[in-house]
Amino acid sequence: MKKIDIDDFKFNGKGKFSIKKSETKVNDFYDDKEDYEIALKSLQTELDELQEKMFAHNKYGLLVIFQAMDAAGKDVTLKAVFSGVNPQGIRIYSFKRPTETELDHDFLWRTNMQLPERGTITVFNRSYYEEVLVVKVHPEILINNQRLPVEISGDLDEVWKNRYEDITNLEKYLTRNGIHLVKFFLNVSKKEQSERLIERIEDPSKNWKFEEQDVKEREFWNNYQKAYEDAINATSTEGCPWYIIPADDKKNMRLIVASILTQKLKSLDINYPKSDAERQATLKSLIKKIRLQDNI
Repeated sequence: MKKIDIDDFKFNGKGKFSIKKSETKVNDFYDDKEDYEIALKSLQTELDELQEKMFAHNKYGLLVIFQAMDAAGKDVTLKAVFSGVNPQGIRIYSFKRPTETELDHDFLWRTNMQLPERGTITVFNRSYYEEVLVVKVHPEILINNQRLPVEISGDLDEVWKNRYEDITNLEKYLTRNGIHLVKFFLNVSKKEQSERLIERIEDPSKNWKFEEQDVKEREFWNNYQKAYEDAINATSTEGCPWYIIPADDKKNMRLIVASILTQKLKSLDINYPKSDAERQATLKSLIKKIRLQDNI
């Protein structure tokens, strides 16, 4: 596998992020299918080892956020990247349409309930960012369903500004408490998305993936692109940047995402708990007892 410079995909809030200037496809980081599979397997193994070390260390947690347009490849990327990680150390949540109970709480409530424990990785397949994406594209959701007081919902520009601020403050708060974040925007082109949606229709085995609503939402493509651009510009910081991942090639996307995650875990000061001489002596004294138990 060719070397991946993760900084090529990072936006830390310095300057201005432009979605139109962001690539949806890059040159392959793999030579062929075999090279790709070897590289992905190596990254999967490394990710599992790092997560185990973080689990044993038990002081840090990692929240991984995936946001993207429909058919960008979130599900297949999650499956490929995390398939080798010990299930006890990872949780994956997919956030759909809010329930009545969730609508009776603040907009961060349902995701806050699923934040990672120390030592674990939690993955959000969509997240609280939906509140400044789909809700911004369809403000009637906020006005008709989210039950905000009139004095709050009356000025929508102020609502989005405040939500960006609340999100940024939450992410800063989490980091200050040892819960680090990695945020991915899988950037798929409109042409590639259309091909994937058509494939879901033409292939009966993929019909279950297709929702008629996806076609309707494509009519708001430009609105969504603007909403993503605004959100990324408003919530990218040095400590919590966004990673803009070209998503037209799924293999490249998986390798880039896995590389970013492994490098993030490597950046944390995690180690296996040390065992002192007294503890070692106690453990070794139990070896004889274990062997004696074999004869009971």
